[in-house]
Amino acid sequence: MDAEAILADLTHYYSRMLGRRTIRSDTPFLYQALVHATRDRLMERWNDTNIAVEKGQTRRAHYLSMEFLMGRLLGNAMFSLGSTEESEKALERLGVDLASVIEAEHDAGLGNGGLGRLAACFLDSCATLGLPVVGYGIRYTYGMFHQHIQDGYQVEDPDPWLRDGFPWEIERVELARKVKFGGRVRHFRDEQGRMHHDWVETLDVTAIPFDVPIPGYRNGVVNTLRLWSAAATHEFDLGEFNAGSYSEAVSARNEAENISMVLYPNTANESGHELRLRQQYFLASASLQDILGDWMQRNDHDLDAFAAQNCFQLNDTHPAIAVPELMRLLMDVYGADWDKAWQLTRSTMAYTNHTLLPEALETWPVELFERLLPRLLEIIYEINAQFLDEVSIRWPGDNERIRRMSLIEEGTTPRVRMAYLAIVGSFSVNGVAQLHSNLLRGGLFRDFAELWPEKFNNKTNG
Repeated sequence: MDAEAILADLTHYYSRMLGRRTIRSDTPFLYQALVHATRDRLMERWNDTNIAVEKGQTRRAHYLSMEFLMGRLLGNAMFSLGSTEESEKALERLGVDLASVIEAEHDAGLGNGGLGRLAACFLDSCATLGLPVVGYGIRYTYGMFHQHIQDGYQVEDPDPWLRDGFPWEIERVELARKVKFGGRVRHFRDEQGRMHHDWVETLDVTAIPFDVPIPGYRNGVVNTLRLWSAAATHEFDLGEFNAGSYSEAVSARNEAENISMVLYPNTANESGHELRLRQQYFLASASLQDILGDWMQRNDHDLDAFAAQNCFQLNDTHPAIAVPELMRLLMDVYGADWDKAWQLTRSTMAYTNHTLLPEALETWPVELFERLLPRLLEIIYEINAQFLDEVSIRWPGDNERIRRMSLIEEGTTPRVRMAYLAIVGSFSVNGVAQLHSNLLRGGLFRDFAELWPEKFNNKTNG
């Protein structure tokens, strides 16, 4: 990996891919050329890593997070490859400083705080340790925002971080998934008397994956961050367009693309509230379909070893909807009965809690679930019924405890308690500092810690 080879690759990509006739100190184009030259050196390692993981019998972790605050990838990739010094020499021959090229990279708009930075650090550390971990997130069109002061007030502008492209990603159209919303559930029995639940008349959204390489430090390992972008299943209605209804002709596309438009839409209004739930389900459903589909294809539709070789880490409460979605896929798509599906779910889900604030734990109106995700609401009701039976056996007659622990918060507007759902559906629940974990066990989740003390543990960040 010498400077001559890197310079040759820079020249190749600059002229053949970017269409530039002569190399100049044009930093944005040199940045793209250097990314492609660096990514080329990762590709064989990336493919080898995926093959090794598929052949291996070790447990794979799937890290679901609404945020990944990755920072700039070029410097880290060169450092991991050990190519920084030679890349610097290659650019020096062009009269360009490597630091200026690295600075040309636009931060990926995939996160905005500690939650996303933790997720990014975990992926980086796992790759360096050689652990088979895949990150799953959303490819936001406008992930973060710019701020400026206008007339004495803070004004926020969208950050079009994808405007000039994201040369690290590889689109995997062949692995696209369909995510369902709305509709109704049709119940029927087959000839053997077995009950089936068919989620029909849905409005489907296509989830398209984009893969980003996550290299380990000089160990030949390259793990994957898979990001989902939302697209309409039917992008354009020619009939509406020809009738002069131009907005209606692309309404399906616009509604679908809204799902992956921004990180954390404003929930001050009803439409923003609904969009946030759509985002969370979109991430969970696409990711679980991807993982289960790959497993079934490679293991001849045999689920016996699934729990021994797979684990889902829920980074905070946002992906908690993965619990009923995994149940739905196992039962409705792959034919598992309830007991088998529940055993697999509770053996593979793990939940990290990041906050003690009750208002940050997320609850969703039952009415919204019923309208948007009717099949999942049915599953949540059944999980809750069986769970409360377990609580009643442990503490007979303690109706106040049952009310406190129910997955459904009763009241004028009944709501689904997502953090409780994550706890009930997981084999492990952790805080992110010893004090935080102690407060979870002794305060916020005390009832659950008394029922399942073995579930609760601490994993200190950093």
